Amino acid sequence: MIFMASFTLQKKIGHVAFIMDGNGRWAKLRGLPRHLGHKRACERLRDVFDCCVEFNIHVASFYAFSTENWNRPQEEIDHLMDYLEDFFHREIDFLMEKGIKVRISGDLSRIREQTRLVCLEAMEKTKDNTGYIANICLNYGGRDEIVKASKRIAEEYKQGKISLDSINEESFKAYLYTAGLPDVDLMIRTSGEQRLSNYLLYENAYAEFVFTKVKWPDFDRKAFIDCLKEYQKRDRRFGGLKNE
Repeated sequence: MIFMASFTLQKKIGHVAFIMDGNGRWAKLRGLPRHLGHKRACERLRDVFDCCVEFNIHVASFYAFSTENWNRPQEEIDHLMDYLEDFFHREIDFLMEKGIKVRISGDLSRIREQTRLVCLEAMEKTKDNTGYIANICLNYGGRDEIVKASKRIAEEYKQGKISLDSINEESFKAYLYTAGLPDVDLMIRTSGEQRLSNYLLYENAYAEFVFTKVKWPDFDRKAFIDCLKEYQKRDRRFGGLKNE
């Protein structure tokens, strides 16, 4: 029997976001094709969901495929989509059991039809779940999200549906892919890279960033807890002063 160390999260986290980096490097170190790193990455999602439920983290966002990832070889893209479909087929009962609602943030119009239909089916099946939210960022880019939101606001203003005075930081959120979700509290990037890579730019405004050297295919409960422990050390002031 493997002993699992106990851990209590003292600071509430409403939304954790992940940049799941290091899949290709994980595979290369093992002499495997890059795409098998992505396969292992999708298999890791269930363990992370379990941790989010355990620590009562209501929303988890995952950077599955960016608007820049189209520059990768088509074969790798096809494998990524295959593994995403496999995940939803394999884990839909788990998602229902845990009360997890699936959200997709991004432009699905460019995603191949088969994958798009699987995503839409997962959202439909889980739409009434109220326990937790799995937000899959697919064909997502932070700048693209903000530009699209700005265009929608401009169109509604042009049509007389909204006034200039009604546009503020909070109302702007309603036009984002992530409308209705809380701002990110903790943003975790695996594999040692320390950049946002165009991910949830608006939503990460006051997030705490934790960069771990652990590659995503190896990101287990212990690695997650290490990130949570680091988060608990942070003093979140949101631009204010620390209470003395």
